[in-house]
Amino acid sequence: MASGKVCFMATLCSLVILSTFIGSTQSASCCLSYTSRRLPCQWLLGYTVQTINTSCDINAIIFHLRGRFVCADPSSIRTQREMKCVDERRKTNRKIIANRT
Repeated sequence: MASGKVCFMATLCSLVILSTFIGSTQSASCCLSYTSRRLPCQWLLGYTVQTINTSCDINAIIFHLRGRFVCADPSSIRTQREMKCVDERRKTNRKIIANRT
């Protein structure tokens, strides 16, 4: 009987620790502020859109650069130009690949 209680308590503690870790991992991947730096188009590998949810407090565009991520304001004209640059480069690359096949 005592071993059943110990096993239950160990399982309960493990779940609490695991849920705490998962919650902190999700918030670590959220943008908390925007960059003020200009990002050269040739540095941009791609981007993802962050929306406000339980883990993330702000809307943001997360630009993917070699070895890092940069958060930008989605309402900024500069951010929209940088997104357009990435989209146009993707479109050009798709055309090149389609012409090869």
